[in-house]
Amino acid sequence: MLAQIISRVRRNHGLEHATIHVLSEKHKNFSAQGNSNHNGFSLNIYGGISESDVTEAVEEAYSRMKKGEHHLAVHPNCGTVLLTTAAMATVTAQATFALERRRQKQSKMGFFALLNVLPTAVLAVVFALIISKPIGVHLQAKYTVEGDLKEMELLSIKQVQPSAVTRLFQLLLTGGSQISAKSYRIETVN
Repeated sequence: MLAQIISRVRRNHGLEHATIHVLSEKHKNFSAQGNSNHNGFSLNIYGGISESDVTEAVEEAYSRMKKGEHHLAVHPNCGTVLLTTAAMATVTAQATFALERRRQKQSKMGFFALLNVLPTAVLAVVFALIISKPIGVHLQAKYTVEGDLKEMELLSIKQVQPSAVTRLFQLLLTGGSQISAKSYRIETVN
């Protein structure tokens, strides 16, 4: 039972990404953010994309994935990739400072020792940022999305009222500009 629920979440997550890919092929100057569960996914669009454009994109993404375009399930801006990047950068910085403290055999690092190790820490974090994206994409493809929709069917695509979280993302993604935020709920059934 749990395995079936996880599989449905992964397939819905893949369809969410495929929808964003299709929208990106046809539209520029917008941002999108979504989240998936076992019943479908929510999609928030920041920019001038119409409800009919979203409906067409969901249907096209579904159709293309059903025809074998499973690669559409993976998206480079997925939260999995962002989380991997943040975790690797944080661990790398902490490890660099811990190694320097150990090298100096100190429990605390003074201000000048901190300044001395800072270039090494920055370089280590840059390296972590470079390698984290392909690692995050791999983790996403292996664990958080599924490109084969199997017997999944689209049930409904409807515009819903943007939530408070959507409004927060609107501020963060658009820099406080007056770009419109629209939210959609896409329901699926297996």
